[in-house]
Amino acid sequence: MDFVFDRVATGRALKCLTIVDDATHEVVDVAIDHSMSGRQLTRVLDRICAERGYPGVIRADNGPEFTGKALMEWADQHGVTIRHIEPGKPNQNAYIESFNGRLRDECLNENWFVSLEQAQRTIEAWRCEYNEERPKKALGGMTPAEYARQMTKRADILTVRL
Repeated sequence: MDFVFDRVATGRALKCLTIVDDATHEVVDVAIDHSMSGRQLTRVLDRICAERGYPGVIRADNGPEFTGKALMEWADQHGVTIRHIEPGKPNQNAYIESFNGRLRDECLNENWFVSLEQAQRTIEAWRCEYNEERPKKALGGMTPAEYARQMTKRADILTVRL
């Protein structure tokens, strides 16, 4: 996970928390607000994990939201390892960095947001299109959503056979 920043027309900041699954290339969420504390970050993660389950590992940079008490306590409570990249080494979190560039080029730079709500709607529509309509060579020509469904089916079959 990482953050991308932009602004609405009034000049107020937009802080976009991007969360991407490295295995499926799915954009799990882009949570957007004018600011985001560590507690807000953990509420976003709780919402996602209620649907998808808790991950074993989350990779993030060393920003204050990712190194603060709120996330560390949350991770400890749920058995999640937070793996911080080395300072100044964004290549250690390369997929999210690449995704963030795509988000900036294809969505943020292409839209003039007049409100937080408009930004949330526009970015969510772009996220859905990214997951459901864009085949990826690295996923054998499947979209991230198709690949995730296939992985889930395989996991279900393996579980039944065990």
